[in-house]
Amino acid sequence: MPTIGKSGNFAPELFFIWIMSAKHTLFSIAFLSASLTVSAQTQDSIQYGGFSKYRIGSYGEITASMRNYSDKWSTSTGGSLMRGSNKIAIPRLVIAGDYKFSKNWILGTEVEFEAGGTGAALELEWDNENGEYERELEKGGEVAIEQFHITRLIIPELNVRAGHLILPVGQINGHHEPLEFFGTIRPESETALIPSTWHETGLELFGSFLGGLIDYQAIISAGLNCDGFRLSDWVKKGKQGLFEEDSFNSPAYTLRLDFKPVQGLRFGGSLYYCADASDNADKTWIYPGFKVPVAIYTFDAQYKGAGWTARAQFMSGNIGNSADLAYWRANKLNSAVTGYTTKNTAAKQALSYGWEAGYDLSHAIPVLRTKNCYGLTPFVRYEYYNSNYKMQTGTVGYDYNEVSKWTLGINYKPLPFLAIKADYSTRQRGTAAWFKKGKYNGENAFNLAVAYNIWFAKK
Repeated sequence: MPTIGKSGNFAPELFFIWIMSAKHTLFSIAFLSASLTVSAQTQDSIQYGGFSKYRIGSYGEITASMRNYSDKWSTSTGGSLMRGSNKIAIPRLVIAGDYKFSKNWILGTEVEFEAGGTGAALELEWDNENGEYERELEKGGEVAIEQFHITRLIIPELNVRAGHLILPVGQINGHHEPLEFFGTIRPESETALIPSTWHETGLELFGSFLGGLIDYQAIISAGLNCDGFRLSDWVKKGKQGLFEEDSFNSPAYTLRLDFKPVQGLRFGGSLYYCADASDNADKTWIYPGFKVPVAIYTFDAQYKGAGWTARAQFMSGNIGNSADLAYWRANKLNSAVTGYTTKNTAAKQALSYGWEAGYDLSHAIPVLRTKNCYGLTPFVRYEYYNSNYKMQTGTVGYDYNEVSKWTLGINYKPLPFLAIKADYSTRQRGTAAWFKKGKYNGENAFNLAVAYNIWFAKK
């Protein structure tokens, strides 16, 4: 895997140099493909099978969490205050639609309504401000275009998509619908460190080889903005979107490969690279004389069969020149309006891994397989993540950003497209041990959710 040298640049850059030299030709492919004769091999099965003209669908979640801890956090009191802070929310409601202009030209859209509304609101900021009230620019809910792209199907091995795309970094970004994971919330081992769902504007090449044995995605898109990097959640807040236009000074390159050797089994990996996240900053002159390269690499696997579903993931990455970034952030960045922290910034390296496994009892107990039960699956999930895994010389991390978390729960599906979820989770901070109590107060919660995912109209 690539490593960052003292200069902050990557040594094995040949792959990315090749992509960068080709980026000016990629947009030509999208237009030239219109003149290509599409063979009978053109596959709707890559993503657009099951409908001939259009389809409209939706997914969403309603969650409730009964917790023994509050959001107020201090090392002097042993971590989170041991005082209940129950929450109820609508994390997201998504409306999706696909339309076939022709057999080979396809429009795809997704609009997300997040946190139950839109408009200005107050936020109680705990992460860096110890309970300061801040007026948010877009919270109280948010409406966002999660996907908006036009796809040109050519042949199974090569297809083109342009627009606002999902970046398939890690496992959950490519499989973020609520019936694609067990718990009431998406796995923290990924969402605590990178954006989720991670969507950017760009151009994608995708396809399959060897009869579907290997799938690939190669994407050039808007890159991360280092203004948003933080110790608490690494590059998660570095996604652009604060302004009407995103910077394209330093694009990002994403490569995803999935290998499916047998039915039900998939191995995957992704690589993300942005040569200089400081060149995408709101005000680039804040960071003089150095670059902030970012690389993220992930591996994941999934098995579905014989009633079992099991998933595992590993993710790590590097930020170059994080010490210089921290210095100039503290001295030059104005956080009064944007909400960016000016305190000691993101670690040189973050690390996470996790797994979950569940068994559908209706597979083994025939009496459960009725019209009122399409799945009854107890599951267990373990996650570890550390946003301060390795700090660059001259910067200081915090041990409470090292998290070990267990979740035990059950998913019940009264309908194929509807799930009722319940789980109990315990989060320990300041430890890498699976079953050891952390250095700080444990954070325990009982959680409930109702989630659905359905195409409800199609032709």
